[in-house]
Amino acid sequence: MREILREIGVIARALDSISNIEFKEYDLTKGQYLYLVRICEEPGIIQEKLAEMIKVDRTTAARAIKKLELHGFIEKKDDPVNKKIKKLFPTDKGEAVHPVIKRENDYSNQVALDGFSEEEAEQIYEYLLRVRKNIEKDWDYVKKGNKRRY
Repeated sequence: MREILREIGVIARALDSISNIEFKEYDLTKGQYLYLVRICEEPGIIQEKLAEMIKVDRTTAARAIKKLELHGFIEKKDDPVNKKIKKLFPTDKGEAVHPVIKRENDYSNQVALDGFSEEEAEQIYEYLLRVRKNIEKDWDYVKKGNKRRY
């Protein structure tokens, strides 16, 4: 069997490293851009849903969100109905950086898919969606305190 997940990991780490280097000038570090993009795409998202989307634990998400807030990229606002819920919104500074992150993402997709036909690119996408759905089952299972059987 081919080491598909190893290749996916190499690709993900390479792109993450590139992004961390390129976004340093905007004061974004260690994957914070991932959180900022999701908050810009879904203003008012709550921290738990954001953590679920990115597939990180709540503590990791809380640290990244706190740094984004400290650097003025996002702000937390009380939910009008339930004051315990804090909703996350991009600030003007966050909104200003969002198009840069989007352009980088589009460019990285273009580079990654260079030499592939539209049909091949669509197939890769569909296959990766299936892989993600398979993995999400285990992610949910383990996050609930269970241990996988190998």
